[in-house]
Amino acid sequence: MPESFFLLTKDHLDIAIDEIVSLAKMYDRFSKITIIDNLVIVQAKTSWEKISRRATFVKISGKVMRKMSGLFLDEENFLLLKNTNTFACRIINLSSDPDDVNEIEKAMGNMISKFSQAKVSLEDPEITVYAIFTDKENFFGISKKNTQSITPKKIKKHPHELDRRLTRAMINLIGIETGKTVCDPFCGTGTTLLEAESMGIRAIGIDFDEKMYQASKANLAINGYQSRLIKGDFSQLAKIIGDVDGIVTDIPYGRASKTSENPEDLLGRFVSMLPQKKKIAIMCKKEVGDRAKINPIKKYEIYRHKSLTRIILIK
Repeated sequence: MPESFFLLTKDHLDIAIDEIVSLAKMYDRFSKITIIDNLVIVQAKTSWEKISRRATFVKISGKVMRKMSGLFLDEENFLLLKNTNTFACRIINLSSDPDDVNEIEKAMGNMISKFSQAKVSLEDPEITVYAIFTDKENFFGISKKNTQSITPKKIKKHPHELDRRLTRAMINLIGIETGKTVCDPFCGTGTTLLEAESMGIRAIGIDFDEKMYQASKANLAINGYQSRLIKGDFSQLAKIIGDVDGIVTDIPYGRASKTSENPEDLLGRFVSMLPQKKKIAIMCKKEVGDRAKINPIKKYEIYRHKSLTRIILIK
């Protein structure tokens, strides 16, 4: 079965790892996962490009080759190499032993040059071949450029809006598939809607504040997105719940909210109306979430500053 590798940034590493695992299992429930520090190796039918385009915190990704000869003996890899004009070789060393990187890169480059007409390009190569070293195992990898996800444009913002990377990760953590529908009952400037549509997921946003409603509308329009917007409070969710596959939202707090309701009471009322069989990802203040009767299957802490820690609850 094909293997893929994903080298993750160390920002929110627990979320980054679980996001890759969730996506891999969403596409292929029989996929096998190996985690080595910030490196995730996935054995699955799904291509690395498909996972990488949706994932949030991937720094480098590609197809695993257990031997360098796989570059020339595997038909798919060989055709890729044969039809490329430029390449580069890189070392990813996650082991505790230092390596002579320059010599290894040079040897890899010489070998590839003998079997192809491709030229070395360190700035913008069409393909990159990696030698990956860890304390557990060593292997090679190959990747093509242009596998990055689309970043939606945003012309209307708010200082307390959802972080787009965490929003995207929340959608992926609950495994919302392409073509399904996610709802944000406190949509604000529309971050959840934008990230969902950029991944081919339908979205519905609800917000009672006219300014936020118009901000979402403008942000969707600039991207040509078609998410449905409802002006009203979160109780409107009850009317559309049958059309929704998952819920991703950030519970308003302090200056981020124009409601006079206590955030804990707001979350309590919101949780009480959530359906049992829907996929749910909620961000809220830690002290509020800790007291909420949610019983999450996963919980992640997001440190903001000494007086504010937010949490993501996955259910």
